[in-house]
Amino acid sequence: MVNTDSIVFGAAGFIGRSLVAELLRTGHTVTAALRAGSQDRLRTWLDGQDVDTTALTITTTDIGEPDLALGEPIEGVRDVYNAAALMKFGLDADVARRVNLDGALHVLEWAARQPDLRRIVHITGYRVQGSDNSMEADYRNGAYGASKTEADVLLREVAAERDIPLTFANPAGVVGPGQYFGLADIIDNLWRGRLPALPGSADTFIPVVDLDYLARVIAGLPTLPDTVGRSYPLLDSTTPNLPDLVRLIADHLHVPAPRFTIPVSVVRRLPRALSHADPETLPFISSDRYDTTASEDVARRLGVAHPPVGDLLRTYADGIVATRNGTIEVPSNAGFRDGTWVSGDQQDPDHVLLHGIPIDSDSWFAVARHLNGPYLAADLPGLGRSAKSTASLGDWVDQLMAPVRTTPVLVGHSLGTGPAIEFALRHPDRVSRLVLIAPAFLQQPASRLLGTPITAEVVKRLPTAKIAELLGIPDGPAVASAAANLQRPGVAQRTFATLRAAGAAARRTELAAKLARVRVPVDIIVGENDPLTEPTDHPVITIPDTGHYPQLTHPELVAQVLRGERPASTAGSRQRITT
Repeated sequence: MVNTDSIVFGAAGFIGRSLVAELLRTGHTVTAALRAGSQDRLRTWLDGQDVDTTALTITTTDIGEPDLALGEPIEGVRDVYNAAALMKFGLDADVARRVNLDGALHVLEWAARQPDLRRIVHITGYRVQGSDNSMEADYRNGAYGASKTEADVLLREVAAERDIPLTFANPAGVVGPGQYFGLADIIDNLWRGRLPALPGSADTFIPVVDLDYLARVIAGLPTLPDTVGRSYPLLDSTTPNLPDLVRLIADHLHVPAPRFTIPVSVVRRLPRALSHADPETLPFISSDRYDTTASEDVARRLGVAHPPVGDLLRTYADGIVATRNGTIEVPSNAGFRDGTWVSGDQQDPDHVLLHGIPIDSDSWFAVARHLNGPYLAADLPGLGRSAKSTASLGDWVDQLMAPVRTTPVLVGHSLGTGPAIEFALRHPDRVSRLVLIAPAFLQQPASRLLGTPITAEVVKRLPTAKIAELLGIPDGPAVASAAANLQRPGVAQRTFATLRAAGAAARRTELAAKLARVRVPVDIIVGENDPLTEPTDHPVITIPDTGHYPQLTHPELVAQVLRGERPASTAGSRQRITT
């Protein structure tokens, strides 16, 4: 027997899990009711949010069953939150109805039988508010939206007939970490250069709402008696119209914004391969506005306020770019700063990591896991995800390091050794040590990606396995990230141009001369299969059985050197190469 004051159905979902976290943080005893197999996913997410789960009970349920198939009896429930839904396009009508319609009714009827019930909060969409549209017509436009609309009508009728204390929360497009639905696809297509025009018009309004704001308002609704029987559209009314919203994000990402809009009636007739628009999204493309007066009053009484919508959208766009629209997991502290893609601690890093070509700052993730403290990594200007810059590499790295308050170890790989040397030479008091990995200007000039058959256009179409083969490294996340970048407009061309410029004899001579003038401690790391060919007076540590990318093939050994340790497996390899 479980005794709890709040139960959340759909607790492992995007909104449900945030609602569970908010309730736990505000002192509630919470039962998380979720589908079998989702328990570990919820616990892992809550642990990642540093939520105290002492007052949490997890039980399984199937809301498609009339008795909900709850894993164990539950008593003491005052507040019932239904965040369970199949939020997916392309659903079969019967499948959508089983959860979004029948399931919603089952939760309502179960809640009505609870002797201590104070409130049921049903969470649905912002365009679903007491609609009396034809259900048949709706289902022809998609089962997801139709089943939610049908449920809204039915729940209102049942609650009114039986005097059940029901409140509707109607969130707009929810923006927060982990949301890869709706606006996420627009941002992803924008980032990848696949959004030549926008559906709709200059007046199209697709509002958003912050996830934390939403969770706090929904959690607080049962505490306000006058919210019974009402619907609350939860959205930020200051959301820009869609063209302005996309332009705001495009400016942040430093990519071109679409210049044209296409009426929805035209988009419906275009092949999906050309429009990149799911037909079920088109009903959401509207110029409708929503009265949020009552919702804002509720939020004010609960002490909740929207964050600035521009900051919200920019942070969300960073997350879409970082995770490649949810296809990979990455650290959360990554995003654009003045056009430069940065990740890690921007103020107090122990190590600053600059990548080479054609990889990006994600190539340091494996090394970073073996470091003892925070790090800062960045994509070089015009490469990876960073925008082009008119600044020199020396000025660029000065800008990158401007907020840094520590005296870090500065690490450069291949092309990244150039800006690392520049900064150490200009600011010796701000660097504790310089580590150069595979300094290309002291090695055989690069040729692997410059052979006659290999061009920027060819590389853009290569699978990751082939790129890994060309680089002489195992296929993996770093190569996948590089490939994703190279497929974006202009990146492959800039990468090849940068590689050619770095290989010029004058540039190699310039960097060798600057390295000779550096006065901070310097260590050089090379792979056994990619040795130095030019003389240096600095210590050289050779990593066995690898080539130009030892940080990818032997991240733990490289991390040991960065920490100031000498890896046992490189014994005898420390040397000075001189003329």
